[in-house]
Amino acid sequence: MRKKGGAGKKKKTKQPQAVWLPGRDKVEDGEALQYDPSVYDCMSNMSLDWPCLSFDLLRDHLGGPRSAFPHTLFMVAGTQASSAKLNYLGIMKVSNLTQGKHGQKAAEDSDNDGMSDSDEEEAEPAQLHLRKVSHMGGVNRVRACPQQQHVVATWGDNAQVQVWDLSQQLAELKDEAAPSSKDQGRLLKAAPRQAHSHSAEGYALDWSPVAAGRLASGDCRSRIHVWEPGAAGKWAVSAAYKGHEGSVEDLQWSPTEETVFASSSVDQTIRIWDTREKARSMLTVKAADSDVNVISWNRSTTYMLASGADDGGLRVWDLRNFADGSFVANLTYHRGPVTSVEWSPYEASMLATTSADNQLAVWDLALERDPEEEAALAPETNALAPENLPPQLLFVHGGQADPKEAHWHPQIHGLLVSTGADGFNIFKPYNV
Repeated sequence: MRKKGGAGKKKKTKQPQAVWLPGRDKVEDGEALQYDPSVYDCMSNMSLDWPCLSFDLLRDHLGGPRSAFPHTLFMVAGTQASSAKLNYLGIMKVSNLTQGKHGQKAAEDSDNDGMSDSDEEEAEPAQLHLRKVSHMGGVNRVRACPQQQHVVATWGDNAQVQVWDLSQQLAELKDEAAPSSKDQGRLLKAAPRQAHSHSAEGYALDWSPVAAGRLASGDCRSRIHVWEPGAAGKWAVSAAYKGHEGSVEDLQWSPTEETVFASSSVDQTIRIWDTREKARSMLTVKAADSDVNVISWNRSTTYMLASGADDGGLRVWDLRNFADGSFVANLTYHRGPVTSVEWSPYEASMLATTSADNQLAVWDLALERDPEEEAALAPETNALAPENLPPQLLFVHGGQADPKEAHWHPQIHGLLVSTGADGFNIFKPYNV
């Protein structure tokens, strides 16, 4: 973000600008925040009828890794409507995602002071293609099965976990050249493949990347259930795994071992479980001094686990030495609860977090502070990094209201999508 001074509207006057640092700088009267398009390779916003707490990005037929614009991507999200019967699963295709005035184009415009009338012409916006499947009750979390992307699980605020087959909707979107207003407005009634009622609602939900069709769900009464795929497209739901003393907030299956998963909880712990031993967890670690909201298991460096807490802390754990206080990184930047964390699928040392402080942060654990380089760049960037700013903080994205989740695209290197109270942000930082 850049802070622009002055309230005048003279088109030819270039206003002085300075980098604005969240939590340190104030926005004075007569000043406004403007994002710098040159630090994004692309940036687009879109929304549904209702806010979405959760979504998932889907692997598609277009291959990867890919980098050439324009991009097309597929995703599924669940709404939080004003009444239970108005909720739905939104199955989406975003097409024609271009760079627009970002990246190199923004840098060129900046060199020319951005004064030409032609520069005010907007680039052709990204197109949202949509299908709606009715979902009774608000959707707390959505996750697509990694081996079968059309199979999607949802956690509802009615205490039900449901599994859906969205193959028809995805097939329609795949072949749709332009958004159809008729189909986008229609709410389809469809029955889930299976539903299971917990004793309370919940948020924790994850599919195994190793054992196809294996699902885990955790609720606000500390219970975890494992779903085993069976015949005729159905699942056998296990008895409850018990151990946590508070709400189970997140679940992550091991990327290498089909029987092992991790859980985090309001009881401030992370636990490691093995499905062959339901009576107790294998390991328990006090992971924070507040609720442990979210966890992410590194798919590339498979002994690394990241956790985000209600106090804003981000910690990284080496599972080869997993014990109280044994975190290998403790990154304190966010000024609100961490609402999501996810490792990059392409860079083993990189991860993204969202927070109730209205920021999305990209981190690179491989970075170290270089005071000489920072001093050399300060005149160019109008900013010298504060001493208390973690050197691993690579990029900060602001401007989204109450961000709840962010995901890296599995096939488009560096592309991030986030959801918040005001819709979705789709962007690629220039330095990722």
